[in-house]
Amino acid sequence: MMEKEEDDILRKYQHSFRNMKGKIHILEQQVPVEEQMRYFRASERWKKNAGGLLPAYDEECNHWFRKLTDQEEIKSVEEKKELLLNLANSKNPVSFRLLKQYVADGPDPEVANWAYLALMEIQIALESDYSEERQIYISTGMGGKGTKLRFYVLLVSAGRKPFESYQRQVIEREFTYAFSQAGWETETLHVAENYVELLLLIPIAGNIKKVMGDTIRECNEYGHFLSDRYTITNVKPLSEQEIQEILDKADENSQTSD
Repeated sequence: MMEKEEDDILRKYQHSFRNMKGKIHILEQQVPVEEQMRYFRASERWKKNAGGLLPAYDEECNHWFRKLTDQEEIKSVEEKKELLLNLANSKNPVSFRLLKQYVADGPDPEVANWAYLALMEIQIALESDYSEERQIYISTGMGGKGTKLRFYVLLVSAGRKPFESYQRQVIEREFTYAFSQAGWETETLHVAENYVELLLLIPIAGNIKKVMGDTIRECNEYGHFLSDRYTITNVKPLSEQEIQEILDKADENSQTSD
């Protein structure tokens, strides 16, 4: 089971998507939420300063892109970001094609996150203009793929005991099978000494609590070696220090219950 606070947050999070009508856009790349907020605040300022200008001419879009990608011209990070905002807010399909190619070729690392967001923004803007369907952007720190969101899950062993060889095999077999049956994608399944890290792509309306709970119980049919408590997030993967803190907390809870 999840901690009650996590359970409540996840329940509200998924409930908010169930009645959504429209085309959903999920950023595939993992961009910190704070960086996304900085980008969209800057984009809003750009729109306010532009005062509702008409779509940019093709020549303007090409000029901004040449300036962005010119390796010989020295530009600050802020100048590169401004050029990306110009393209993202141009309302011109030429900019969409240029940004799509820029991202595919591997953007400048200094502004890669802004390039991903600029491409997403102009795609949504153009589809809003050409389609009557409502466009919905879902923002998480870990991104997703198609209509699936990326989640990080941490499972810990019961009593923090090291996993035995057969237990590792059970974990890999049961979770891989259960996720496949549920329509989830497993990007990472790492079994450490006494914990398991998962990186998953889960459909927006996926029943996370049921799938995880059922699979943990199935594993524990072979001996109670997995704790029924787990941590799940779509903000960012946990660091080694954060994992250690969770393991230490599990130890404290175990000693208290004894």
